[in-house]
Amino acid sequence: MRRIITYGTFDLLHYGHINLLKRAKELGDYLIVALSTDEFNWYSKQKKCYFSYEKRKQLLESVRYVDLVIPEEKWEQKVSDVQLYKVDIFVMGDDWVGKFDCLKKYCDVVYLERTPEISSSQIKHDLAGAESEAKLI
Repeated sequence: MRRIITYGTFDLLHYGHINLLKRAKELGDYLIVALSTDEFNWYSKQKKCYFSYEKRKQLLESVRYVDLVIPEEKWEQKVSDVQLYKVDIFVMGDDWVGKFDCLKKYCDVVYLERTPEISSSQIKHDLAGAESEAKLI
C-alpha cells in the first residue's frame, strides 16, 4: 500500500482543492490530509479562516479521495508525520516547489500543478469586493 500525505488549510473548499486531492490520491492507495488548525493558521501563517478546523475537517472527510484527516499544528511536524504514518509520497502544490525537498530522505516529494484560475485567496478577495460594491448601492 502506497501512502500519500498533503498539508493545507482547505478553507472555502473549492474545485482546485478537489483537483489536488484527486491527483494526490492517484499517486497511491491511501491519502492523508494534514489540516492546519485554527491556532496554527493564526499564529504561524497569520491567516484567519472562514470555517473552523472542525468544519473544514468535516468537509475534507466527506471527499471520497481522502482517507484520513490529521491536525497540522506546527511546521516542524512533517518528518514525524511521514515516519508515524509510513508515508511513501509527500505532495504539495507547485507554489511550494523546493520548500520541502528536505523530506526526500524520508519519502518521495511531489509538487503538483495548481488549478490556475482558482484560489481561496482570490475567492475571499472577490467576496470582499462584492460586499464593498453592495454597500455602495
